[in-house]
Parts: sequence; C-alpha cells; structure tokens
Amino acid sequence: MRGPSLASLIQPCGPVVDVAAAERARESLHELAKADGWQDLLECAWPALAPVFAASPYLAGLGRRLPQALLRVLENSPDDRVEAILAADPLGEPDIERALRELKSEVHLLTALADLGGVWTLDAVTGALSDFADLATRMAFETAAREAVAAGKLMRDRGADLGFVPGLFCVGMGKLGARELNYSSDIDISIFFEPGTLALAPGVEPQAFATKFADRVSSLLQKRTADGYVFRVDLRLRPDPSSTPAAVGLPAAFRYYETVGQNWERAAFIKARIIAGDAALGEAFLHDLQPFIWRRHLDFAAIADIHSIKRQIHVWKVDDRLTARGADLKLGRGGIREIEFFVQTQQLILGGRQPELRSRETLVTLRGLTRLGHVAAADAETVTVAYRELRRLEHRVQMIADEQTHRLPEDDKARKAVAALAGYDRLTSFDAAVGRTLKRVNAIYGELFAGEEELSSKHGSLIFTGVEDDPATLATLKRMGFEDGTRVSSTIRQWHHGQIAATRTERGRELFTRLAPRLLDAIAITGSPDVAFARFGDFFGHVALGVQLQSLMLAQPKLLELLVRVMAFAPRFARTLSRRPAVLDALLDPDFFAPVAPAAEIEQRLAAARDFEAAMDLARRLHAETGFRIGVQVLSGASDAPAAGAAFADLADAIVGALARAALVEIERTAGAFDGEVAVIALGKCGSREMTARSDLDLMTLYCPTFSGAASAEKNWSAETFYARFTQRLVAALSAPTREGGLYEVDLQLRPSGTKGPVAVSFAAFENYYMGEAETWELLAMTRARVVWASSPNFADQARAAVEAALRRPRDAARTARDVVEMRDLMSRERPASGFWDMKLSRGGQVDIEFCAQYLQLTGAASGGPLRSNTAAALAALSTEGLIPTAAIEALSESWRLHQAVSQLLKIALQDADDPAAEPATFRALLAKIGGRPNFPALIAALKASRKATRAVYSALLG
Repeated sequence: MRGPSLASLIQPCGPVVDVAAAERARESLHELAKADGWQDLLECAWPALAPVFAASPYLAGLGRRLPQALLRVLENSPDDRVEAILAADPLGEPDIERALRELKSEVHLLTALADLGGVWTLDAVTGALSDFADLATRMAFETAAREAVAAGKLMRDRGADLGFVPGLFCVGMGKLGARELNYSSDIDISIFFEPGTLALAPGVEPQAFATKFADRVSSLLQKRTADGYVFRVDLRLRPDPSSTPAAVGLPAAFRYYETVGQNWERAAFIKARIIAGDAALGEAFLHDLQPFIWRRHLDFAAIADIHSIKRQIHVWKVDDRLTARGADLKLGRGGIREIEFFVQTQQLILGGRQPELRSRETLVTLRGLTRLGHVAAADAETVTVAYRELRRLEHRVQMIADEQTHRLPEDDKARKAVAALAGYDRLTSFDAAVGRTLKRVNAIYGELFAGEEELSSKHGSLIFTGVEDDPATLATLKRMGFEDGTRVSSTIRQWHHGQIAATRTERGRELFTRLAPRLLDAIAITGSPDVAFARFGDFFGHVALGVQLQSLMLAQPKLLELLVRVMAFAPRFARTLSRRPAVLDALLDPDFFAPVAPAAEIEQRLAAARDFEAAMDLARRLHAETGFRIGVQVLSGASDAPAAGAAFADLADAIVGALARAALVEIERTAGAFDGEVAVIALGKCGSREMTARSDLDLMTLYCPTFSGAASAEKNWSAETFYARFTQRLVAALSAPTREGGLYEVDLQLRPSGTKGPVAVSFAAFENYYMGEAETWELLAMTRARVVWASSPNFADQARAAVEAALRRPRDAARTARDVVEMRDLMSRERPASGFWDMKLSRGGQVDIEFCAQYLQLTGAASGGPLRSNTAAALAALSTEGLIPTAAIEALSESWRLHQAVSQLLKIALQDADDPAAEPATFRALLAKIGGRPNFPALIAALKASRKATRAVYSALLG
C-alpha cells in the first residue's frame, strides 16, 4: 500500500441535511460491516460518510448494495484502489456485463468519496472517471471482437492487445477525449473503419460488420440491467449522424469533413483521442484530419460562425441577478459551456497558426492563451477558479441520484443537499457564492463577443449546432408560435449539415448561420409560422445559388420578409418558386414594385431573341418573372385587382404579339413569304383585360390574302394552309412546354364553327359567319374580342371594324334573353361551381354579371349603345347611357369588384383545390382585406349578399 486508507483521509464535506436518512444508512451498513468484521473501519469513516449518505440516496444505495466494494474503497489508498480497478480483467468472468457494471459502481463510490472528502483534486476525479471509461470501452471492444471471432466473421491474432481490431478504431470525444469526464456523464465516441484493412472472413461485408460491431459495443456499455449500466453512449458526433450508420468508413468520413464539416465539429475534434481498436490507424486518421481541425486562414464569416453557438444564446426575460435557484451550471449564463467556448473559439481561430494552443484540456489551453497574451492573467485566474468550482458543483448535483443533470434544484430543500455536499452550512451562503461565480464568468465571456451581431431572437435562444435539440431553442420556437418546434430545429440542423444545395459550401453554411434567426423572426410575424416554414423549406431546398440568395436576403431584410410573406400567403407561388427559384431574379430589380413594364418593352426583349426556340424560352422566363412580380404586388397591397388584371393582360399581349411575329417569320422561312395579312384576336379574360395569374388564352386568328389565288412563294401553300400553319406554330409557341416550363393553355374553340372549322379564319368567312350563322353565345363572347396583334395597323383596324359590325347588327331582345338564360342553365348543369369559392361559376358570380353586361351591350349596340370589352367599363358605360336602373348597375358593379378582387388573390395564391377557409388565419385576414371587409366571416357574408343581389338583377333583366 503506497499511502494511508481513504477512511483515514476523508473529511466531512458539510452538514448532515437529513439525520433520519443518515441513521438508516448507518444501521444497514453497520449490520453488513459487522457480518464481515469491518465495523470499526465504518465507524472511523462514518463522520465523513454521514453527510454524504444523508444527501445522496444514490451513494447510500450503492453502499448498501455493494458493501464489499465500499470496504475496498475505505480500507485502501484511493490511488492504489483506482490503479487496481484499472488493472482488473473482468473478461474472464462468466458475466462480463455484470462485472463491468460492478466495477463502475465501485469507481463511483471511490471518486465520490475521494472528491467529497477533499482527498482528490478535480483533475484526479475526472481523470479516474475518464480512465475507467477508456478501460470499459476497450473491454467492450474486446468482448465484441471475441464474439465476432467465435462467429467466424473476424480473423485476429490470439495475442492481440486488449480491444485491438485491425482496421477499426474508436475515437473518444468531448469530455472523454479531454479526460474531463463528469460524474454522471455519457461518453461521446465515434467508431470508424477502413474497409480494406478489416480482417474479415470471406463474404463478410465491411459496413454491415462494422455497424453491428458498433451496436454491440454500445449495448455492452449502456444496456440497463439489474446491476445498472456502465456508461450512456452517444455516437452522434460522427459525420451526419441522422443519415449514416453507427460506424463510418474512412473514405466517407474524409469526404464529409472535406466538404460539409462544420466549425462546431472542428471544435469537437480538438478533444479527440483514440481510446480503443486499431490505434495506429486511428492516429493516422486524426493526423490526416489536422488541416480540417486547424485552419490557418479564417475570414470574418468563418470567425463569426465559430462564435455562433454562444451568439445564438439569448436569455428570455433576462434576470441580471444570475441566482443559484434553478441555475444550469453547464448551459446557462456564466456556466461551464461559456468557459469552454471562451477557450475553444479562440483555439479554433488561433490554433491554426499557434500549435501550442492545440491542447485537449480546457485549463491547459487557457494557460497557453494567457502565456501568449490572448487572455489577461487576471481573467484567466478568475475563469480557472470558476471552472473548478462549477465542475465541483456539477459533480455534486449528479451524485445525488446519478442523473445526467447540470441544473441546481429550484426547491430550497433539494438545493440544501447540494450545498451540504459542497461544504456549505447555510443555503444563503451557497446561493450567494454560486451567483458570484456565474456573474464573473458571464462578464468575462461577454467581453469576447462585445459588439458582435446577434444570432439569437428577441424571443430567446436559437441554437442549431450539435446533434440534438436544444431545450431553450425549442422553448423559443414555441414562444414564436411554432407548434412543431422539433421539426423546425431538426430541419435547420440538416441545412447546417449541408444537406441542401444552398448550404453545401462552407460559405453557404456560414451565411446561413447569420440568416437563420432573421428567417425565423420573419416567419414568426406571418402569424402562420409552421405553414410558412414548410413552404420556405420546399423552396430553399431547391435553390442552387444559395450563397447569392442568402447574401441578398441578409443585405435586404425587407426582401426576406417579403419572400417569407409570399411563402406564407401564397402556396401556389411557393410551389412555383420551389420548382423555378430563378424567378427570384425579379426581386433584384430596384423597380420591383413599380408598374409592370409596358407590353412594348417586353415585346422588344423578345424580338431580340436569336431564334424562334430562344424566343419561346425567353417568353416563359419573362412570363414567370413578371407574373411573380404582379402577384407579389397584389399580395403586398401595392396593386389592386383591376390593375393586376390589366397587367396580366399586358403581359399576355406582349408575349402573344412577339411570338406571333416570330411564328410568322418562322413560317415564311420555311414556306416563303405570303402576300396577305393576319391578326390575332383575344377573347375571354384576355380580351376583356381581366386576366388572373392562371387565365388561359381564348384566341382567334383572322387572315386575308391581298389578292385572289395567292400562294406561298416556295411551298405553293394556299392562304388557308399558310395561315393554319402559322396558327399552329403560334399555339405551340404559347402552350408547348420547354426546358423553361409552360406558358399558357390556349383555346381556339371560340372561332367560327368551333373545333369543326379551320384553325385560321379568313376575313370573308368571319364576316359571313357573324352576319348570319353565329349563335347568341358566340356573339356574347365576341363582346370581349380585342385585336392584340396584326401584321399591319391597317389590318388591325379592319379586324376591329369587322368585330364591331358583327356586334351592331339588330337583335331581338326577348330571343336574346331566352338564349342567354338557356346557355347559363346549360352551363350550370354541365359545369357546376366547384364550391363556394368558385368566383366564376357560382350562382350570382362573375359569369352572371358578365352575361348581364354582354346582353345589354348586344341588344343595345344596334341603336348606338356602348361596346366595351372590359366588364367594369361596360357596366359604367351602360350606367351613363341610362340603359339600366342605377340601383341594378350599382349592385352588379359592386359584386363585380368584390368577386374580381377575391378571384385575383385566390388565383395568385392558391390552386383550385385549395380551400381558403383551411388556410392560416393570416391569409384569411389578407383575403378579407383585399375584398374590403374587416374579417373573413364578413367577407363570406358580403359574397353571399352580393350574389343574391346579382341574381335578383339577372332575373329582372333576363326573366
């Protein structure tokens, strides 16, 4: 024996807080000791044991359950006993799992009593715990290896060192790697293997073997049995733990660290050391990883990312008193983590150029920082004292019940037990001492980050580094309105791990560190954070130019808020952006909220395309970008429904005009020039300039050869063939999908004779048809006809004159009314409204209003009545002419404005199958605002009332 027994060395740590508990422990232990003849030793040590067993049910229970272990601890020198434990060979025991657990219990008794009795320093305590963890891991490796050899899967020399497995090794990380393990700590380990080096039997697959081996090692250590457990094992510091097996191949590990390894993972590897397995291979791995861990050159963004973990911490409802009650000694302000980050952040920044700062141990590194002038000596002394005290208190909190906790109890009685183990007679003195320690650490740590950008939220901490959810962050997300904070936290950690293109580069990840809190704040103010986050995630996951986009959003916070608002309120746009993130280029335009460029400007850009296919692609890009711009203007309130309808129509005019011209050039290139004229007439919503984000195009092409018997120069095509080919080419240009996506659905069925007639209509046939054969519904449709492009201004005028002439023919009002009613009834049967939110087909909706306006124009045109393709303009003109009572016009006009406004937003934001009532409350509020109503129920009531009023006018007008 090299020294005196522990029983003769230990001193009482503090008062006995529970006399009854101490007496019960004494009685039970006395009986056990008496039976084996060591009651004198127990009585000698009892003054020091009494406060321990009174405050710690866990230690008292160990003593009663394992009296022989307690005897060995008390009768031996603590140094001798720990040496004997570490030299033990339980592999020969019939039950290795039980043997390991009993050794762990003895280590816990020894370290606790040596610590609490003032015999060992902090370094001795953490060193003993860490050394036993090393031994236990090697024994688990050896046990798993023997089992694999016995199963015929692993080939290994019989004389191999304990735990040695060729090609497979275990890295101890965190506090285990630094030999700073706390009393009830889990152990952070990562298991790696080299596939080509594993000594496996033929046919054994390396990855499957290594994974099963790692699982067996974990089970041996952490499985709870009647004898407890050895260590909780955490394998999540391996590369990308959510998607990698328990053991990681070296090629995959190197690829990961070289491409998406993060700064917090660099910090984790500062403490790494090989503790089991193929040590030579493991040391070579750590050597090869040095350039990843220790970077010689760091820019501002990289340094900011290193600092990010602490800068993401924000105390909710700040209490500057930093009291002991409920204090988190590890994670809270002024806690152990602040000291570790104080050291590790400077290690990562400076260690690449100063190798003397690459120590695993926290306090050793702190001394190096002081020696090199990076930390003031007084600050280093304060931090050192505080670190030792906080670790000492951490151990005492854990010794009470062997729980992996770092928090001082809120309850005074429970906290008195910790205070007693820490040597305090009075709780007030203990609380005051703890408060002073926390304040000193927090003050020094705060200076390290003074003046830096906040990476938290006003709602609290937002920490997404590491491999598990931070409890404070989940609480923050709940305060921000998220219902599923766990999903948000997990998703953002995956983004931090480079699992999407936007964060696959180091620069992208560093930018995202800064963007994340701003993004979540912007999402929170939408009032529908879970929905907005999910939609933003769909989009963000498809962004290729992540660095540029994130830089833009950081530079322009209002842009970020706008983008999030679009995501929250417009799932259709969110889906569009997820498929076509290039649409966001429109946001770079400083005139984004100015009125959309006139049609002539868009036509000019399309005309500059190098060929027909290029024009088609450019048209689709312009359509997507401009449509996005118009839609966002509506969502933001910068544009109203009439302006949006006109803007969408202007966009369609420009695209139709440019592609019509390009189609004509293409046909002439193929067939030769044709001596004739052609015009494109828009009907429907495009003709009336009331388009929405999803309107299709109702078109008709009208042509006229300049002399009878004309033929194309090269193909000798007739006029009908030439212009039919032109029409087909135009329709393809407008509707066929290209690599840039789709454009419009095109409908030619409103031409004379519908689908039975030629796709291009001759001027003469048009005049003849509408002067005699056209049915009422075709003439109603013609009231919205508008020439959007023609091969010459003169032919455009001729086409307009032909349309007006057809409309101004005398009509029988009663017959026309009957035709309108029959057509509306047929539509109701064959195309019923899809639901309440069908603005077009609902009874009393847009179609009824349009039919009223078209009927009045058609029956009044012969006598000089107004003809307006736009419905609102037509109603206004009819009112001026006195062709309908004022009250009726006002009812139709108000209903039209309401339905148009709601329709515009619905078409911009939702798909037809989406139910606005199922959308978030913020969207419903926006819809009500667009409709000029105070809330969503009021909007529904207004729509019902307006439809009822419309039907009343409709019935009175048409019978």
